Amino acid sequence: MIDVSKEEALQLLRVMYAIRAFELRMQAIFRKRTEAGQSVGALHSCEGQEAVAAGVGACLRRDDYQFSTHRGHGHAIAKGLDLKRMAAEMLGKATGCSRGRGGSMHLFDLEIGLMGGNGIVGGGLPLALGTAFSARYRGTDQVTVCYFGEGAASQGAAHESINAAAVHQLPIVYVCENNLYAATTHVRQNCPVENIADRAAAYGIPGRVIDGNDVLAVRRAVAEAVARARQGGGPTLLECKTYRHRPHCMVIPEHRPAEERNAWKGRDPIRRFEEQLCGENAAARDELERLAADVERELAEAIDFAERSPDPDPQTVCQWVWAD
Repeated sequence: MIDVSKEEALQLLRVMYAIRAFELRMQAIFRKRTEAGQSVGALHSCEGQEAVAAGVGACLRRDDYQFSTHRGHGHAIAKGLDLKRMAAEMLGKATGCSRGRGGSMHLFDLEIGLMGGNGIVGGGLPLALGTAFSARYRGTDQVTVCYFGEGAASQGAAHESINAAAVHQLPIVYVCENNLYAATTHVRQNCPVENIADRAAAYGIPGRVIDGNDVLAVRRAVAEAVARARQGGGPTLLECKTYRHRPHCMVIPEHRPAEERNAWKGRDPIRRFEEQLCGENAAARDELERLAADVERELAEAIDFAERSPDPDPQTVCQWVWAD
């Protein structure tokens, strides 16, 4: 059942359209450049996981904080990162959000609370304690969202960080995107429990398992967790079960069973939400088509901006680097 206004429902879909379109365009660009010997680094696509980022982003304010992962393009878009600056950063341009220094895994914009991705598995978990404690210290009601994968859930940093957040009742919402595979390792090979969220009991905090391909289910669960954190209730651990459509990254061949991949693609979060909107007469098919076309136009402008932007000046290589 659609339990949001039509305006909010279409905004959720717009964000998912933007994430999917961005991922598809970037895959094509990276592939073309790699074949031409102009590789711009690794690309970890979140195609298929759009509902998680869209559902989370809908619950956050501009001044809330968000820590991402190596698979963070969708997180950045949902938090409100400008597509032009984002595309430029992906291509290593001086107009990028990190001035071309960070690339795909280090999208950053302090003005919207986007605290960056991290190439270290689980690297964002201890960092999120900092912004959460800062909000507590300054007496604000800002919330920190920390994304991580099921592979990172078995890192020592995950236990230490969530334990500390629980002890100090910090305003953090932990979002575990369980897409079943840490690179090429299935979750059953590194996690002895069925649900990552069950580990919340060890910290004395709420833990919930969510259908990560249902954007409204994600939004409901995150809204509740965010409200709890704002009111001083402490952290929550949410596990969103989802699936990436593409291999781990563009340099590792596909290894997952075809039957499994096809089954999950049948639960595509965008197609599901489209069918729900039309099936419940919340929106017409032509409205969705216009929305998708608007997103494509916006993305085309962003790509054009990125491709026309200058490369960083080699003379500035030491700028923004702290040294004693």
